[in-house]
Amino acid sequence: LQAKKAVGDAAGAGNLLFGTEETLSENFQPFEKWTGAVDKMSKERANLEQFKTRFKKWLDQLDPLKDKDRTTQINEVNKLMNQAEYITDQVNWGISDYWASPGEFLAKFGDCEDYAIAKYMALKYLGFPADHMRVVAVKDLNLKVGHAILAVYMEDHVAILDNQIKIVVDSRKIRHYEPVYSINEKAWWRHRVAGSAPTG
Repeated sequence: LQAKKAVGDAAGAGNLLFGTEETLSENFQPFEKWTGAVDKMSKERANLEQFKTRFKKWLDQLDPLKDKDRTTQINEVNKLMNQAEYITDQVNWGISDYWASPGEFLAKFGDCEDYAIAKYMALKYLGFPADHMRVVAVKDLNLKVGHAILAVYMEDHVAILDNQIKIVVDSRKIRHYEPVYSINEKAWWRHRVAGSAPTG
């Protein structure tokens, strides 16, 4: 792992996610579920006409957002995706943990990481750079469970898109999440509470 400060030059915000220190790696070998979801999305988009037909309802809702400002885009994408029904991986796929592509999510809905991935891909479709976004695996300190959200690095803050919260929230206003790792198509980051001893 290679130490790197904040989000790197491309993200621009310069904010530490939930006040944690980050260590960057470009080795995606431990994250087959994430790379699998990205690969499936690439295949879904490979045939453009089929993509437009299959995802017409989705695109009809996203396309009018292309000329909107970034804040409106993230608010509308969060609201749109949060309308989907929450369904566990065990019910959908018969296994405890499955990371769905947006196509699979739109067809069968999903759980927290599936919402986050669908929002990531929707914002990418609207022109957000991949290195301005991260799917984040967190510990919910209130519920004592794992959870996944999407972090979007804006000019002056990190916006959190969460299927458990109706509105987009500035990460600095959230106290009950502790990030474990975050990931996008460029790299992944291990997180630890600032000042604590590194592990692993």
